[in-house]
Amino acid sequence: MKRNSFLNTAIIETKPPSKECCHVNSSKNYVTMVREGGTQNKRNYCIAQTTYHFFSTVFLSSMESNNNNACNMHSHCIEMNMEIHQVVPPPHKSTLEKLKARLKETFFPDDPLRQFKGQPLERKLVLGAQYLFPILQWGPKYNLKLFKSDLVSGLTIASLAIPQGISYAKLANLPPIVGLYSSFVPPLVYAVLGSSKDLAVGPVSIASLVMGSMLRQEVSPTADPVLFLQLAFTSTFFAGLFQASLGILRLGFIIDFLSKAILIGFMAGAAIIVSLQQLKSLLGITHFTAQMGLIPVMTSVFHNTNEWSWQTILMGICFLMLLLLARHVSIRKPKLFWVSAGAPLMSVIISTLLVFSIKAQNHGISVIGKLQQGINPPSWNLLRFHGHYLGLVMKTGLITGILSLTEGIAVGRTFAALRNYKVDGNKEMMAIGFMNVFGSFTSCYVTTGAFSRSAVNNNAGAKTAVSNVVMSVTVMVTLLFLMPLFQYTPNVVLGAIIVTAVIGLIDVPAACCIWKVDKFDFIVMLTAFLGVIFISVQEGLALAVGLSVFKILLQMTRPKTVMLGKIPGTDIYRNIHQYKEAVRIPGFLILSIEAPINFANITYLNERTLRWIEEEEDNIKEHSSLQFLILEMSAVSAIDTSGVSLFKELKATLEKKGVELVLVNPLAEVIEKLKKADVANGSIQADNLYLTVGEAVASLSSAMKSQSSAITEGGTYNCAT
Repeated sequence: MKRNSFLNTAIIETKPPSKECCHVNSSKNYVTMVREGGTQNKRNYCIAQTTYHFFSTVFLSSMESNNNNACNMHSHCIEMNMEIHQVVPPPHKSTLEKLKARLKETFFPDDPLRQFKGQPLERKLVLGAQYLFPILQWGPKYNLKLFKSDLVSGLTIASLAIPQGISYAKLANLPPIVGLYSSFVPPLVYAVLGSSKDLAVGPVSIASLVMGSMLRQEVSPTADPVLFLQLAFTSTFFAGLFQASLGILRLGFIIDFLSKAILIGFMAGAAIIVSLQQLKSLLGITHFTAQMGLIPVMTSVFHNTNEWSWQTILMGICFLMLLLLARHVSIRKPKLFWVSAGAPLMSVIISTLLVFSIKAQNHGISVIGKLQQGINPPSWNLLRFHGHYLGLVMKTGLITGILSLTEGIAVGRTFAALRNYKVDGNKEMMAIGFMNVFGSFTSCYVTTGAFSRSAVNNNAGAKTAVSNVVMSVTVMVTLLFLMPLFQYTPNVVLGAIIVTAVIGLIDVPAACCIWKVDKFDFIVMLTAFLGVIFISVQEGLALAVGLSVFKILLQMTRPKTVMLGKIPGTDIYRNIHQYKEAVRIPGFLILSIEAPINFANITYLNERTLRWIEEEEDNIKEHSSLQFLILEMSAVSAIDTSGVSLFKELKATLEKKGVELVLVNPLAEVIEKLKKADVANGSIQADNLYLTVGEAVASLSSAMKSQSSAITEGGTYNCAT
């Protein structure tokens, strides 16, 4: 006897008779074979759902022919200790209870209110305050040791934030001072509301590029700088309002439509566009195109070769090589993170001293010029909520808000995973949103957590969000006392800093991995990349998102159906195209539906199922016929009223063909709706519902053999699974 180690299944081969007796259990209609005198003492059941009279006839004839010593079978008998389980609907719930459970799973999957259960009122108030203001959770435990680490990391990221802030503001076509304003107020707000220990807040290249390019399509930053600044602050307000609303309403799943493939392609394309825009500073061109596409930029570069400045080019190449070398050193040796962190500020200091000493501004090298001294002035009076630019600022705020929110949450979760702590996505949305709303009132534009600064913050040993406070104070000191020192900072160095920063956004290994794993995702990534480069930033992003949504719709309307076969020696049924050893069961067509069933896919499922049946009928042998269609529904997580009608139509069609419809393992929601819809016509019987494919095949096979044996009245009996 062969026995599978993980299934209670025995295959009895034809052997000489031994001490065996067959007992008839007339109450359950089972034939029980009990082997005596051997090492196997477990009972093996030969499933045969026949009448007691038929069992008695077979039993008596066997006993007489074998002198009451054995039950003599003429062929192999597959025996299973298998009990047929009933498919039952879930416990009854009222409509209100179902709605409550659905809303909880949709908007509160993390169950944030569980910490308040069983707590006294005072404790609930404390927990509520800590939930809204995470600083109250870790603030009382703060000590001098933690401050020393945060002080070092804060000063380190400040050395990176100051030159980057100035550079990114110019990328957004805003005054350089706005970049420093945006590195002062938002970090303070985030330190109070944010839950990440490593996120370093400030302007980022992608949001700066998108905001600058979208606003410049309607308003010129040079012809009307005041209006452009007003629109930038108003866009920031709407970005923050949108971000905070997502967190408050717990709608963060909306940003999940920006898949990893989209972000990789979009960021790579944006990095190239940002780098190409810096050719204006790196080459010293004064008349440069306002368009962002690859072709217009390169056309502008080569049409203005007479404006190229060799002094600017030489300085740009030198500092670009210096910055790239520092970045390479820090990548190869992470302990030397301070090399790349301090390189931008050192480049600004050295280039400023060089320009001032040799009066390079008189030799074709452009400089920033005089910057306003002092901390952020209020800007709530500059917000524009009327006029025909309202649609523009709302659209700009929406797109920049989604992009900055996606980047900030992704960066926060990345470093939280590295340091084994949890970041609440909804609280992060509220924190980033409120800091942008407050920022729009204090002359700041869109900010979020930047990957480069956060990586430096983490490597520098930041312990809490106090590192953001230290950075903010450092920027404040710079705004109050050090602004005159930046008057002679050359624009070419700022361009080199931007190029060095965005190079890290091009992730070639990730693109290669996407190609290996999913070709359609690679096409989505390529669409985002090429769309950003050749069309525009926002349209390239929209094309990629549209393609991703199309993929989702395609998966919904064309769900996967596969044919299942039995793994020999087991009662496991798997895809016959995946498992080559899986074999079909004669008389059965076993299909697995691997998606929810709804109005969008019932037509396809109906047509595809009938085509499966036609193909099966063409392939089966002449002496056999298709009798059962088994639908394995473990992957059907939901069904609507249109989906329910599918089974009614399918059953009617199959009855005309003489095929019986059987459903296996319908989940709670599915069986509940099927039962409710089936009260009137009774088309779905309990005999057509099984818990597993193995039970369905065993039971239906026994019924088929019983009918065949009853007709032949005592012929050779074969029982098989």
